[in-house]
Amino acid sequence: MGRRNSHYGKVLPDITIERAGAEGKSIAHWDGKVVFVSYGAPGDVADLRVTGRKKRFLLAEIDKLKTPSESRTSPRCEHFGLCGGCKWQHLSYSAQLTFKAQQVRDAFDRIGKLDYPEIRPILGSEQEFGYRNKVEYTFCNSRWMLQEEIDSGLELPKDAAGFHMPGRFDKVLHLNTCHLQAEPTNRVRNWFFDYARTHGISFFDVKEKTGFLRNLILRNNRRGEWLLLLVVGEENEKQVHAILEACASAFPEIGNLLYVYNTKANDTIYDLPVHTFKGNAWIQEELGNRTFKIQAKSFFQTNSAQAVRLYDTVKEFASVQKGDVIYDLYCGTGSIGIYLAEDDVSLVGIDSVPDAIRDAYENAALNGIEKVSYTAGDMRNLFNPDFLKEHGRPDVLVTDPPRSGMHPVVVEQLNALRVPKLVYVSCNAATQARDLDLMRDVYRIVQVQPVDMFPHTHHVENVVLLELIES
Repeated sequence: MGRRNSHYGKVLPDITIERAGAEGKSIAHWDGKVVFVSYGAPGDVADLRVTGRKKRFLLAEIDKLKTPSESRTSPRCEHFGLCGGCKWQHLSYSAQLTFKAQQVRDAFDRIGKLDYPEIRPILGSEQEFGYRNKVEYTFCNSRWMLQEEIDSGLELPKDAAGFHMPGRFDKVLHLNTCHLQAEPTNRVRNWFFDYARTHGISFFDVKEKTGFLRNLILRNNRRGEWLLLLVVGEENEKQVHAILEACASAFPEIGNLLYVYNTKANDTIYDLPVHTFKGNAWIQEELGNRTFKIQAKSFFQTNSAQAVRLYDTVKEFASVQKGDVIYDLYCGTGSIGIYLAEDDVSLVGIDSVPDAIRDAYENAALNGIEKVSYTAGDMRNLFNPDFLKEHGRPDVLVTDPPRSGMHPVVVEQLNALRVPKLVYVSCNAATQARDLDLMRDVYRIVQVQPVDMFPHTHHVENVVLLELIES
């Protein structure tokens, strides 16, 4: 144990940070070891304080910044460095785009060791702030106290409205202003906090699993319409209606007010009924010439403007022809397949979430697409020869798996299927590169297009067009 922690707290002087790394950290080297640095910038020269040690690398934070990188800028958010949501806000946006594109190259070169054409220039977001159409806030009675607040000796409220501290689900960082979503998101969250404290309404206790005010989800579309979902930890209809009535009066621009009773130990609400207090249980968003109905619990791309650019890329790569059969794997609410489905095509989708499949059928009908078949189930069990026999072989296949990528069984089936045209959309270039490595003997990479959906984070979407290798 002593040897493992022998470097803890040690200051490494005059270290040059070399490049951006995974999970928002940057990379340096010391004494032959890789050092992952929190909130560093490539080009920084700094004294680093070691915060942890693993077998092959060290973890560190900046103890003293000696020479700042030219990529640095002043973070807009007063909570930067605490909430963990925007780990790259100290980098200029142009630098962020450069580093994200490099992440894709590094994954393809080092993980997949792939052959690929020149990567297209990354598509940056026109909105650097206020781009999210959904944000979820947490209420609790266990506020994360800043050191200066502790040192002040003041009697500060223990209640909080904001985001969980990274790695501390029993503590919530109280927010004043978050720049991820347009207003009135901050005014609404702060209003609920003030109303509850003024009226003696309890905040949720994460350890005891008691208390009334628990979560708040705000969704909006590009037309400026809003949907609010309040999650409470006690079944008290009178109190729910009172607080939502007051909210409706304070924020008449929010036309849809909903609530959920969640008395469970965990925060998951996907298995719980949604009650409508005012308006509809959904809002609609337009992407290109398609319209999508977004329920309170629906999965939907959280950056609508960039979703259009992402889907336009998929559409260009897919180049769907009249009469084609399109497979949409991990289809969610069906948005990608529906965006592509023109000229009398047949659309086949698979997803593991039954509610998403229900929404996909509704969205297809909303857009007048009749030749659709959606199935809910485990992809590795469902996507098999019998499924193909029932639904026909695809002319175009789009896959958009979760961050963990595709199960090896699914990759094997894709190799056996030999789809003429395959578009792989990924939110994790590392697992995408791993999967593409397993497909290299059957498909060749034709186009690569990174898209930045989430400014100020290390996340990047990547779209790859694959075509069959001629045998």
